[in-house]
Amino acid sequence: MKAFVTGGAGFIGSSLVDRLLADGHDVVAYDNFSTGRREFVNAALAHPRFTLVEGDTLNLPALTAAMAGCDVVFHLAANADVRFGTEHPKKDLEQNTIATFHVLEAMRANGIKRIAFASTGSVYGEAYVFPTPEDAPFPLQTSLYGASKLAGEGLITAYGSGFGFEGCIFRFVSILGERYTHGHVLDFYRNLRQDSTRLTVLGNGKQRKSYLYIGDCLDAMVLAMEKTRRTIEIYNLGTSEYVEVNDSIGWICEQLGVTPAIAYTGGDRGWVGDNPFIFLDNAKIRALGWTPKLTIRDGVLRTLEYLQRNPALLEARA
Repeated sequence: MKAFVTGGAGFIGSSLVDRLLADGHDVVAYDNFSTGRREFVNAALAHPRFTLVEGDTLNLPALTAAMAGCDVVFHLAANADVRFGTEHPKKDLEQNTIATFHVLEAMRANGIKRIAFASTGSVYGEAYVFPTPEDAPFPLQTSLYGASKLAGEGLITAYGSGFGFEGCIFRFVSILGERYTHGHVLDFYRNLRQDSTRLTVLGNGKQRKSYLYIGDCLDAMVLAMEKTRRTIEIYNLGTSEYVEVNDSIGWICEQLGVTPAIAYTGGDRGWVGDNPFIFLDNAKIRALGWTPKLTIRDGVLRTLEYLQRNPALLEARA
């Protein structure tokens, strides 16, 4: 197949590009490089079946032209800045919801009907069913990011009904691993590099979170897209475990050989929209034959080792 990957120079997008090329597919990566990194696609650029297009998903004519001739779209481009969403609410609307509408319209113009969409477990708001299944009742939305992704999901399912689109909506937990560019592992590591004697932690450190290693995430996405036909299916992607933020801090500090004094800012969450407990039921994706290979601890440590080998990423996100 010929796959079109939005956000193809980002953390998950570039990793997916490499996976699809390795599986023998032609790939077009589309990225505006607002957060994507050129070094993430350097290896792909040497591949004869790879094309890189620098463009913005808000530019519908350019997006439509770049997508011509493709068979399937993996829509991963988004604003993932959950923590500071209230400082720029328009960004979530534009980059997550309107951009998704543009992707769907570009697909329709090109006669493409298969889509994989990177959504988020944040759409469950502060769930009261754990582990949270795909058909859990939705409470009120608590983050602009989650709300904008849920709007994107609604557009995709409506296009499925109205125009015969098919594919998968993936509700991710936080993804870890090589090419990781934002999140708690990077923040803690950068802060400890600057001062190994003290670490400030948002909230009380008892927030319970689930994480998934990038390789396991890609395995699940590829398998689900192979299995899903003539419908839009929603899959939670996460492990069958969760950890406290304090657990992750302990692993990171042990790996670095530091024992900082920890200062908590207080409260049961770090920012507006921060969910103090995220734990998704992954029985549906497991029923397809998928099983994650890495534990959360292994994913955290692999991410830390990657950041230690690539300190330039710390400056890029400072």
